[in-house]
Amino acid sequence: MAAASSSLSEDQFLCSICLDVFTDPVSTPCGHNFCKNCITEHWNINVPYQCPNCKKIFYTRPELQVNIFVSEMVSHFRQSAQQRASSSEQQAAEPGDVPCDVCTGTKVKALKSCLVCLVSYCETHLEPHLTASGLKRHQLIDPVENLEGRMCTKHDKLLELFCKTDQMCVCMLCTVLDHKSHDVVPLKEEYERNLAKLGWTEDEIQQMIEERRLKIQEFKDSVSISRKNADREIANCNHVFTELKEAIERNQAKVIESTEEKHRMTEKQAEGFIKELEQEISELKKRSSELVQVLFSEDHLNLVQNFPSLDAAPPTKNWTQVKVCPPSYEGTVRTTVDQLVEMFKNEMKKLLTNIELKTVQQSAVDVTLDPDTAHPRLILSEDGKQVHDGAVWKDLPETPKRFSHGLCVLGKQFVSSGRFYFEVQVKGKTKWGLGVARESANRKQLFSVSPQNGYWTIGLMNEIISHSLTGSLVPLPQKSKPEKVGVFVDYDEGLVSFYDVDAAALIYTYTGCSFTGKLHPFFSPCANQDGENSAPLIICPVNPT
Repeated sequence: MAAASSSLSEDQFLCSICLDVFTDPVSTPCGHNFCKNCITEHWNINVPYQCPNCKKIFYTRPELQVNIFVSEMVSHFRQSAQQRASSSEQQAAEPGDVPCDVCTGTKVKALKSCLVCLVSYCETHLEPHLTASGLKRHQLIDPVENLEGRMCTKHDKLLELFCKTDQMCVCMLCTVLDHKSHDVVPLKEEYERNLAKLGWTEDEIQQMIEERRLKIQEFKDSVSISRKNADREIANCNHVFTELKEAIERNQAKVIESTEEKHRMTEKQAEGFIKELEQEISELKKRSSELVQVLFSEDHLNLVQNFPSLDAAPPTKNWTQVKVCPPSYEGTVRTTVDQLVEMFKNEMKKLLTNIELKTVQQSAVDVTLDPDTAHPRLILSEDGKQVHDGAVWKDLPETPKRFSHGLCVLGKQFVSSGRFYFEVQVKGKTKWGLGVARESANRKQLFSVSPQNGYWTIGLMNEIISHSLTGSLVPLPQKSKPEKVGVFVDYDEGLVSFYDVDAAALIYTYTGCSFTGKLHPFFSPCANQDGENSAPLIICPVNPT
């Protein structure tokens, strides 16, 4: 018996009518158990006789007998509960706990409060409310303090109703005397209504918390993006000023070297003249020595015989007009600075374009070709990244999206706000066209690729890069043909820019554009020309320059 009861829970010994442990349990013919008194009173009120559990109807009132087996099980269960209560070490009440009102000496933590007795009980002192038939019907709740506050101070009755008119808790007598004809509901009903409202409020608060957490994350993400952009800008700044510093140092070295070279040439010229002069001085000194020797000699014959060779000075150069002129250094620094300023302009333009290109590359989009728009002669790769002219018309369904004139195809992706960037390899081609086109642009008749017709493009034709701002090709001052072209759209600012990616140079920009609707990437590989222009246009992954 003990082994069996130990595996059973308290719920299995509760009457479904009074929701308390069975007292004198009886069984109905359908096999359900109830307290004898509970089922008897239930059938006294409800006719016909019906099982409260399975709703089976008995047309004659069944005779009820006490279920001995269940009765013994309930008795054993209660004894076990009492033994557990007496053997367990109960927790003394701590600050913040509700103490047992019955305990003497050390107050033990209350387990339940009785709304009828207005007393809080520990586990031991609660036992009568679980076993005594007169106490089992008392309403027990989780322990609360100030049970007296649950009594009507005027009528000393339990506050078990709520006056919606006066928005206050009242007792039964209040509804007859002070709150007569008021809108009064059971306290439990108002409790459930307020509980539902609090649930909604809790949901709303949780939503507000989540919204604020998302906002915090948004701010953190903004700070993170700012940090990333700041680091990139600092790196660009360091790069630019390092380049400028190195350029200054290079030109400074050139000026110093040029000045030193001028001085070295002057010094070398002077040293050559000095060497000649010193050689002549040596010869003159030699002749002077010979003359002195003859002049102080009394050898008449020797003087007369050598006179012709001694009478004239040795041959020398006429140095009267010979000069060493110091070179002019004036203007060297100014000229170099002017050259440096011009170089700075070019370098700054190049560096700023490089920075600009790096910035627009941050708006890169993974573009793929839309086969539904491709002219029937065009051949697209399976991955949608390459297109070339196949020189043969394919049998394709005619759709409003497909180009009928012009070897053109659009990208699937589009921009209708913000920024958009992609890169295309044009290496090996003799003719091509690139840019963006309005989704609503004409595709069925002969048209010029101009902004008026919804096309913003550049292209290579006759070895010259051109744009078509007014509908006719206008050559651009491009020194070399690009091998990879970057296309950038700032929809909100109304501009379309084209870059030579490898040279990090701006090719051309359409400004002041008025965009409406969606803009799609535009590609024209142009005619094959018997294999001369067979290379495909290739959409490339964007790698920051």
